[in-house]
Amino acid sequence: MKHLLGEKLDLDWKVVTVTIVSALLLMVDHYHKIMPHKYWDRVILYLVIPLLITLILFRENPRDYGFSLGNWKLGLIYTAIGVLFMAPVIYYLGSGNESMKAYYEPFLPGLPWTTFLDLIGWEFFFRGWILFAYARRFGHDALWLQAVPFALAHIGKPELETLSTIFGGFAFGWVAYRTKSFLYPFLIHWFIATFIILVAAGAV
Repeated sequence: MKHLLGEKLDLDWKVVTVTIVSALLLMVDHYHKIMPHKYWDRVILYLVIPLLITLILFRENPRDYGFSLGNWKLGLIYTAIGVLFMAPVIYYLGSGNESMKAYYEPFLPGLPWTTFLDLIGWEFFFRGWILFAYARRFGHDALWLQAVPFALAHIGKPELETLSTIFGGFAFGWVAYRTKSFLYPFLIHWFIATFIILVAAGAV
């Protein structure tokens, strides 16, 4: 025990910063409303602030955190596969589901731009900033590590959706990791979020 207490901690200060700041940003998002519309809060919290920290504090290029087109050919293939796979799944699970309708129907006005603004920062936050910061230290384990806070952030949404997010978060992370870009999981997630609102509200 004495040896353990006296052991020097080998901490990566950028990983520590990303971990602490990401936890605080998620809490601020949960407890506070900064702008008139929540989706603008998420642009600020999950896109603007991480980018500023990357540029000013880390003095790094955002491209190193997936802020680029990456492997766009592979990315477009994954995006098409994700959309084609998820469309029938969402339609089957969401159509006629009263709990999904009650939760998602109020989000119908403003589509698809509301979901765009809501998710552009969200995806950079998880599949860019957190994923690539962790990948430097933990390698492929970063795929699961970023999926955990992503899943926990869904608590309060319909149970079936929330239970699936640990696996969906991993899949989104895998796409980002393979393409070196958060853009393609964002496009898939944007489609999923928009389509699930339309289906749950009975608009399609």
